[in-house]
Amino acid sequence: MKNTVIKIGGSLLFTDDKEIDKKKIHNFCQIFKKMEYPGSIVIVCGGGKIAREYINAVRSFHGSEALCDTFGIYLSRLNSKLLISSFQDFAYPLVPKSIEELSIALLFGKIIVMGGLQPGQSTTSVALEVAEFIKANELVILTDVKGIYDKDPKKFEDAKLLKTLTYEKLQKLILNSSGDKQAAAGEYRIFDAVSLQILKRSNIDVRIMSGEDLKEFEKYWNGEENISYTIITNE
Repeated sequence: MKNTVIKIGGSLLFTDDKEIDKKKIHNFCQIFKKMEYPGSIVIVCGGGKIAREYINAVRSFHGSEALCDTFGIYLSRLNSKLLISSFQDFAYPLVPKSIEELSIALLFGKIIVMGGLQPGQSTTSVALEVAEFIKANELVILTDVKGIYDKDPKKFEDAKLLKTLTYEKLQKLILNSSGDKQAAAGEYRIFDAVSLQILKRSNIDVRIMSGEDLKEFEKYWNGEENISYTIITNE
């Protein structure tokens, strides 16, 4: 039995014009439909660009960060329903809103798609908590970059992709890049301090790769080699 958790950034489900990317969603779901998998698959969706639009609006109305978090959770669950509609009968029809609901969903042997769970918790933290709960062999994080870099690749042209990373080195990167907005609702970080602590206690291997065109993920899912990603391990 091999259990896997996939975290997909909500922004990957939308085009640059903030329209639903129906083709990409279809192609993403097809990857899982093409082959039988000997274990549980849980997909965790982020809120993405649309969630940040709502959060920015709530902030402009002087809403609290806790309230902003709830909007992020709602949007991540809406993104999850979008994926479920594409998976059709391959997926469990409901979005689990707690670990208890997840435990029930696992009994049906279908792909499970879920979003945020509670305010103050990123969907990366949710994915790690879920991976820990189902005793996953690995967690795959699909994002808009090829992995973790030594510095922000969107700001620095000389940023280098880190092929391997230990928990300790990841912690140093997080501490060096943390700012006041680290825990603000809607702030996107591949990893934050909370997710790092769950990672350290769960001892799970994490692979971070691009989900922009899904080619790397599909190659990985099919067991191919020569894939560009960052792997994080305890050693």
